[in-house]
Amino acid sequence: MSWLWSSCMVLRVAGCDGFDELFQPNWAPDHFECEGDRTKLTLDSSSGCGFGSRKTYLFGLTSVQIKLVQGDSAGTVTAFYMSSDGPNHDELDFEFLGNQSGEPYLVQTNVYVNGTGDREQRHSLWFDPTSDFHTYSLFWNRHYIMFLVDGTPMRVFRNVEESHGVPYPKNQPMRVRGSVWNADDWATQGGRVKTNWSHSPFVSSFRSFDIDACELSPEMDDIVTKCGQLGQYWWDKPSFDELGRHRSRQLKWVRKKHLVYDYCEDKLRFSELPKECVD
Repeated sequence: MSWLWSSCMVLRVAGCDGFDELFQPNWAPDHFECEGDRTKLTLDSSSGCGFGSRKTYLFGLTSVQIKLVQGDSAGTVTAFYMSSDGPNHDELDFEFLGNQSGEPYLVQTNVYVNGTGDREQRHSLWFDPTSDFHTYSLFWNRHYIMFLVDGTPMRVFRNVEESHGVPYPKNQPMRVRGSVWNADDWATQGGRVKTNWSHSPFVSSFRSFDIDACELSPEMDDIVTKCGQLGQYWWDKPSFDELGRHRSRQLKWVRKKHLVYDYCEDKLRFSELPKECVD
């Protein structure tokens, strides 16, 4: 991960044979396939599939390389995300929304706090995500959450809990998760384009997981003692309190060139914009 930040605490799974060390299937284990250095997740008319990490994590950096469903992927969603357990969960989402052949993928990101989401942004990508693997990352500390694509920030969700009264995920450790599933009621052009099952199975490939975060064993570790002491880890250093000039310029470029939808600008949806959207 030298392209992002250096660290000596990385849990890295380069090969498919190490997948089981960190992860386990959440459903449809027969829809997983190990091939070389990649784990393939398959969606067909009978089921999609998903996995989750065996451990939970609070703050840090999580990355994976994904090669998305090729061809006609309309109606399908491939997801890479972090989520805590329980109904009032916190969650950080990358959702890759399939499309008809020749039409671009859209990336939907979302942030849930205490079970409440509705913070969607959608972006186009500056490359074909089906032709090769690309790296998708979630950086999370006390100040902001950053969604990155190949090291370039796509979105930043800042902690404005003190200034705006907006809840921020900071107390619930999350699992690292991935899935492929059918969402043709909304995923492609608002649900107008349905999944064409004659083109199944739909396959997304995952590899090269990097987890550099405060690891917790839910039954054993105290969150505050293990992860909550300020300055204990590299992501708490003052240099990570803000994005910095370079990443701010990159984020501005992505928003200008590739932002398709931002909930903070949707005045038809919200009679009053969410508090975090108001300066």
